[in-house]
Amino acid sequence: MLSARGEEYDKIHGFELGIDDYVVKPFSPKELMMRINVLITRHNKVQKQPERDVATFAGLTVDFTGRMVFIDGQKIDLSPKEYDLLFFLVRNRSIALTRERLLSEVWGYDFFGDDRTLDTHIKLLRSSLGEYRKFIVTLRGVGYRFET
Repeated sequence: MLSARGEEYDKIHGFELGIDDYVVKPFSPKELMMRINVLITRHNKVQKQPERDVATFAGLTVDFTGRMVFIDGQKIDLSPKEYDLLFFLVRNRSIALTRERLLSEVWGYDFFGDDRTLDTHIKLLRSSLGEYRKFIVTLRGVGYRFET
Protein backbone atom coordinates (compact mmCIF):
# COMPACT_ATOMS: atom_id res chain seq x y z
CA MET A 1 0.00 0.00 0.00
CA LEU A 2 1.25 3.48 -0.86
CA SER A 3 0.02 6.22 1.45
CA ALA A 4 0.77 9.72 2.66
CA ARG A 5 -0.45 8.66 6.10
CA GLY A 6 2.48 7.44 8.14
CA GLU A 7 1.07 7.08 11.63
CA GLU A 8 1.43 3.74 13.35
CA TYR A 9 -2.34 3.20 13.65
CA ASP A 10 -2.74 3.77 9.86
CA LYS A 11 -0.12 1.10 9.16
CA ILE A 12 -1.68 -1.31 11.69
CA HIS A 13 -5.11 -0.82 10.13
CA GLY A 14 -3.67 -1.56 6.67
CA PHE A 15 -2.04 -4.78 7.88
CA GLU A 16 -5.28 -5.81 9.60
CA LEU A 17 -6.98 -5.43 6.20
CA GLY A 18 -4.50 -7.89 4.70
CA ILE A 19 -1.90 -5.80 2.87
CA ASP A 20 1.59 -7.23 2.37
CA ASP A 21 3.54 -4.00 2.77
CA TYR A 22 3.02 -0.33 3.65
CA VAL A 23 5.12 2.42 2.01
CA VAL A 24 4.76 6.05 3.12
CA LYS A 25 5.20 9.01 0.75
CA PRO A 26 7.73 10.31 -0.08
CA PHE A 27 9.49 7.11 -0.96
CA SER A 28 12.50 6.07 -3.00
CA PRO A 29 11.60 4.46 -6.35
CA LYS A 30 14.55 2.08 -5.86
CA GLU A 31 13.19 1.00 -2.46
CA LEU A 32 9.74 0.47 -3.98
CA MET A 33 11.20 -1.73 -6.74
CA MET A 34 13.15 -3.77 -4.17
CA ARG A 35 9.96 -4.35 -2.16
CA ILE A 36 8.09 -5.41 -5.30
CA ASN A 37 10.89 -7.82 -6.25
CA VAL A 38 10.72 -9.44 -2.80
CA LEU A 39 6.97 -9.98 -3.20
CA ILE A 40 7.36 -11.42 -6.70
CA THR A 41 10.11 -13.79 -5.52
CA ARG A 42 7.97 -14.93 -2.59
CA HIS A 43 4.99 -15.47 -4.90
CA ASN A 44 7.06 -17.52 -7.38
CA LYS A 45 8.34 -19.79 -4.61
CA VAL A 46 4.77 -20.50 -3.52
CA GLN A 47 3.62 -21.17 -7.09
CA LYS A 48 5.95 -24.15 -7.67
CA GLN A 49 4.47 -27.13 -9.46
CA PRO A 50 3.01 -29.66 -7.05
CA GLU A 51 4.74 -33.01 -6.93
CA ARG A 52 3.11 -35.52 -9.23
CA ASP A 53 1.12 -38.27 -7.55
CA VAL A 54 1.54 -41.19 -9.96
CA ALA A 55 1.13 -44.95 -9.52
CA THR A 56 2.46 -47.43 -12.08
CA PHE A 57 1.58 -51.11 -12.36
CA ALA A 58 3.29 -52.90 -15.28
CA GLY A 59 2.10 -50.84 -18.30
CA LEU A 60 -0.75 -49.12 -16.47
CA THR A 61 0.03 -45.62 -15.17
CA VAL A 62 -2.45 -43.69 -13.06
CA ASP A 63 -1.66 -39.98 -12.71
CA PHE A 64 -3.79 -38.69 -9.83
CA THR A 65 -2.44 -35.15 -10.10
CA GLY A 66 -3.20 -34.75 -13.79
CA ARG A 67 -6.30 -36.98 -13.66
CA MET A 68 -4.96 -39.10 -16.49
CA VAL A 69 -4.54 -42.81 -17.18
CA PHE A 70 -1.99 -44.32 -19.56
CA ILE A 71 -1.80 -47.83 -20.97
CA ASP A 72 1.62 -48.70 -22.35
CA GLY A 73 2.36 -44.99 -22.69
CA GLN A 74 -0.88 -44.17 -24.53
CA LYS A 75 -3.37 -41.89 -22.78
CA ILE A 76 -6.85 -43.36 -22.52
CA ASP A 77 -10.07 -41.45 -22.02
CA LEU A 78 -12.46 -42.46 -19.29
CA SER A 79 -15.74 -41.01 -18.12
CA PRO A 80 -15.55 -38.87 -14.98
CA LYS A 81 -17.10 -41.66 -12.88
CA GLU A 82 -14.67 -44.24 -14.33
CA TYR A 83 -11.76 -41.98 -13.29
CA ASP A 84 -13.24 -41.64 -9.80
CA LEU A 85 -13.80 -45.38 -9.52
CA LEU A 86 -10.32 -46.33 -10.77
CA PHE A 87 -8.62 -43.73 -8.56
CA PHE A 88 -10.49 -45.00 -5.49
CA LEU A 89 -9.66 -48.62 -6.31
CA VAL A 90 -5.97 -47.82 -6.87
CA ARG A 91 -5.67 -45.69 -3.73
CA ASN A 92 -7.15 -48.61 -1.78
CA ARG A 93 -5.27 -51.36 -3.59
CA SER A 94 -5.16 -54.79 -1.99
CA ILE A 95 -8.18 -53.89 0.16
CA ALA A 96 -11.49 -55.69 -0.25
CA LEU A 97 -14.00 -52.93 -1.01
CA THR A 98 -17.67 -53.70 -0.51
CA ARG A 99 -20.22 -52.65 -3.07
CA GLU A 100 -21.80 -50.36 -0.47
CA ARG A 101 -18.50 -48.64 0.30
CA LEU A 102 -17.71 -48.13 -3.38
CA LEU A 103 -21.16 -46.66 -4.00
CA SER A 104 -20.98 -44.33 -1.01
CA GLU A 105 -17.36 -43.22 -1.60
CA VAL A 106 -17.45 -42.86 -5.39
CA TRP A 107 -21.07 -41.91 -6.03
CA GLY A 108 -21.72 -40.24 -2.68
CA TYR A 109 -24.15 -40.75 0.14
CA ASP A 110 -26.98 -39.15 -1.83
CA PHE A 111 -26.88 -41.89 -4.51
CA PHE A 112 -30.25 -43.65 -4.70
CA GLY A 113 -29.80 -45.51 -8.00
CA ASP A 114 -29.55 -49.20 -8.74
CA ASP A 115 -26.55 -51.00 -7.28
CA ARG A 116 -26.04 -52.56 -10.72
CA THR A 117 -24.66 -49.15 -11.70
CA LEU A 118 -21.41 -50.18 -10.02
CA ASP A 119 -21.22 -53.40 -12.04
CA THR A 120 -21.85 -51.49 -15.26
CA HIS A 121 -19.07 -49.00 -14.50
CA ILE A 122 -16.66 -51.80 -13.52
CA LYS A 123 -17.45 -53.50 -16.83
CA LEU A 124 -16.80 -50.27 -18.78
CA LEU A 125 -13.62 -49.60 -16.80
CA ARG A 126 -12.30 -53.11 -17.43
CA SER A 127 -13.07 -52.69 -21.12
CA SER A 128 -11.07 -49.43 -21.20
CA LEU A 129 -8.11 -50.99 -19.36
CA GLY A 130 -7.68 -53.79 -21.91
CA GLU A 131 -5.16 -56.38 -20.76
CA TYR A 132 -4.82 -54.60 -17.40
CA ARG A 133 -8.46 -55.43 -16.59
CA LYS A 134 -7.00 -58.29 -14.57
CA PHE A 135 -6.03 -55.82 -11.83
CA ILE A 136 -9.72 -55.35 -10.90
CA VAL A 137 -10.68 -58.53 -9.07
CA THR A 138 -14.29 -59.45 -8.34
CA LEU A 139 -14.93 -60.68 -4.81
CA ARG A 140 -18.10 -62.75 -5.02
CA GLY A 141 -20.71 -61.61 -2.58
CA VAL A 142 -18.51 -58.74 -1.35
CA GLY A 143 -17.37 -56.28 -4.01
CA TYR A 144 -14.06 -55.59 -5.73
CA ARG A 145 -10.33 -55.24 -5.07
CA PHE A 146 -7.52 -53.65 -7.10
CA GLU A 147 -4.72 -56.18 -7.04
CA THR A 148 -1.38 -56.22 -8.89
